[in-house]
Amino acid sequence: MKIAHNEMIETIRMIQMENLDIRTVTMGISLHDCADADFANLNQNIYNKITRYAGELKAVAEAVEREYGIPIINKRISITPIAEILGNASKEQAIEIAKTLDKAAIKLGVDFIGGYSALVHKGMTKGDETLLDALPEALSVTERVCASVSIGTTRAGINMDAVAKMGMIIKEAAERTKDQNGLACAKLVVFCNPVEDNPFMAGAFHGTGEGEAVINVGVSGPGVVLSALKRHDDANLSDISEIIKKTAFKITRAGELIGRVVAERLKLPFGIVDLSLAPTNAMNDSVAEILEEIGLERVGTHGTIAALALMNDAVKKGGAMASSFVGGLSGAFIPVSEDNGMIRGIMDNSLTLPKLEAMTCVCSVGLDMIALTGDVTPATLSGIIADEAAIGMINKKTTAVRVIPVPGKGEGEMVEFGGLLGRAPVMGVNPYSSEKFIKRGGRIAAPLQALIN
Repeated sequence: MKIAHNEMIETIRMIQMENLDIRTVTMGISLHDCADADFANLNQNIYNKITRYAGELKAVAEAVEREYGIPIINKRISITPIAEILGNASKEQAIEIAKTLDKAAIKLGVDFIGGYSALVHKGMTKGDETLLDALPEALSVTERVCASVSIGTTRAGINMDAVAKMGMIIKEAAERTKDQNGLACAKLVVFCNPVEDNPFMAGAFHGTGEGEAVINVGVSGPGVVLSALKRHDDANLSDISEIIKKTAFKITRAGELIGRVVAERLKLPFGIVDLSLAPTNAMNDSVAEILEEIGLERVGTHGTIAALALMNDAVKKGGAMASSFVGGLSGAFIPVSEDNGMIRGIMDNSLTLPKLEAMTCVCSVGLDMIALTGDVTPATLSGIIADEAAIGMINKKTTAVRVIPVPGKGEGEMVEFGGLLGRAPVMGVNPYSSEKFIKRGGRIAAPLQALIN
């Protein structure tokens, strides 16, 4: 890529004043050739391959960060969904693999390793069932392991037996880490229509359509977009869309440059740049504040979904013009605990759980990093997952649920998760039960638009 001098100057300004960073450089690694009927061999093969491929990831990323002056916040690894290579392993052995993944991540100095995952949108293999049974304990005894489960797609429909099970898994994972405000749940996401090249946690895994190993990049940039809009206070909505497109173009160019340099030095192919606007708890680095700058008095009020749709579409258009390799989720994240504006909206009673759910129809993912009351039932958690999956299935988009029932906490209390995970006000849920609906089980059939051949 050739970067013009004026682009370099502008990028420096975005870094120094507007919170531009590369949120993550993620190495995807295929583990299919690690499969072995002997568990000891399987476990050792996984550790050996991850540490061999990613041995220089942190050092190379840090060298590139110093040379180009663009912060790289996280170095991460995604792997083949572990359920696909478990074979006849037991629950205890699956937990041992989680510990091995954690050991590898700590040795390599990476922030997270994603792919302790299962794809069960149409049914479950023995390996899938084993992994799901292992999830609560595996996430509670590891530090850097992230997990995801696909329970629905537009082509397959929704596996409601898996949805019911995930409600119980989330509840148990929260209880096992009650001394950390249910932190295990922050490392677990439930998907409809997951993508195979997502570099962001907790949902990253290295899909079966991917190669042996690849470098994917996730950029950030809400602060850059917010700053650009503040310089055009009188712009109409058409002009605002153009401003966001041009800004997303610049952010994507910077992200792809860094990704390609890292990939070249590691002698691996460059995969994609995910141009999602991912907020942080830093001042003026908020997706909610962008929506408020567009004209909302407070995020969650009437017009929020329209403003979010405008922003998300402009981000995608700008990124697509900047790179032929845009992938992952690419849009805007709305994680409550990681966005000061979202937190303020909830505390001011402008932003509610139903409104957040409606917002997921037009943004990148779904209900993300939301703290719920500790007495929420597994059936209610499953109902939340089912609703979000239905939005994704019908709209042919990725949706997800990453919620944290906080043991012992009630509505309105504030809980701390630390680091990038931030803090969140505990939200209440609808008091009426969905238990009979969830207990019916079976599958929700794929919608008519699945018949596209």
